[in-house]
Amino acid sequence: MPMEWTSIVAIYTLFWVVCAFILLPVGIRTADETGAEKVPGQADSAPTNFQPRKVVIRATVLAALLCGLYVANYAQGWVTVEDINFFPLPEDPA
Repeated sequence: MPMEWTSIVAIYTLFWVVCAFILLPVGIRTADETGAEKVPGQADSAPTNFQPRKVVIRATVLAALLCGLYVANYAQGWVTVEDINFFPLPEDPA
């Protein structure tokens, strides 16, 4: 049974948000690392080279790949709940 397109959009959105948060710190440099001048009151950890466009592009590509794998696994059944159930219920002795 194929997955509904609304479910695919919802799963893609979840993957996108998670990927965006994971990728936010990638490639970010502070003023100390780049040798840039600090503004009075600026936090030591404030980024000097934040590029949201790169974060959006990277998150979009990674989320598309992960969502594609998820939907393919749903359709093909490569990994099922039984495969990852490490603590199965005991069988009924009766």
